[in-house]
Amino acid sequence: MGSVYVGTCNWSDHASFYPAGLPANQQIGYYSQRFPLVEVNSTYYRLMPARNFALWAERTPPGFVFDVKAFKQLTHHDRSAPPTTEVHGQFSASVQPLRDTGKLGALHFQFPPWFMSGDRNLAYLVSLREIYPQDLISVEFRHRSWYEPEAYARVREALRASGIALTVVDEPQVGTGSVPTVLDVTRPEIVIIRFHGRNAATWYARAKTTGERFNYLYTTPELNEWVPRLGELAALAATVHVLFNNNAEDYAVQNAHQMRMLLREGLPGAFVVSSPEE
Repeated sequence: MGSVYVGTCNWSDHASFYPAGLPANQQIGYYSQRFPLVEVNSTYYRLMPARNFALWAERTPPGFVFDVKAFKQLTHHDRSAPPTTEVHGQFSASVQPLRDTGKLGALHFQFPPWFMSGDRNLAYLVSLREIYPQDLISVEFRHRSWYEPEAYARVREALRASGIALTVVDEPQVGTGSVPTVLDVTRPEIVIIRFHGRNAATWYARAKTTGERFNYLYTTPELNEWVPRLGELAALAATVHVLFNNNAEDYAVQNAHQMRMLLREGLPGAFVVSSPEE
């Protein structure tokens, strides 16, 4: 079985998780003593300087892993500014400190609902391998067209041939702007599962914060449903990254703790990475 890492998307959203008065620059250190994995998603909103990543690497223990979400221009979220070679280069250079310290997990490219299945968009996905030749790359779709049988057969073959991972999701099923949960591993080194919650009422809402949109606390039975699924994925991938993006309140932290305990009980054959305190 592959190694299973459990964490959350971002670490600064979970205010009640941290001791009162803990300075913001010490949060990643506190977080990393309790979880082995985090997704950096502030990089979606702006290009970060490399010194930020260097500081985060310094403040986390050996073996800690950062997945990094791609800048929005590189995932066609910014319709007025398509991806460019220059911006790809800036994004790649920014995460170099994580490469240097062995703490870079995967670069995560989450595409918007208007990025639909088609030859041009599929070619862009494949081109990511040439742009980031040494990195693990995972892609996430937000339009159901990618999962139509004929289209999915093509994208699955292309991702496998390019060595790009498909991100598995748990999310509400509400129209074409949501995608099904497909347990597939297109790169044997890694598979990422992102839990967005199941709040159908807010999925398309224009919320002020992502916490409002992903306002959902998974129940224990809902998490238990995933134990055999994660076991199936762990049998196919060397590393499994389980990330909770339901970032209202401290829901992501709660569910990440629960999931880790359920996996320990339900998947004794898997090596579930534990925190240093446990």
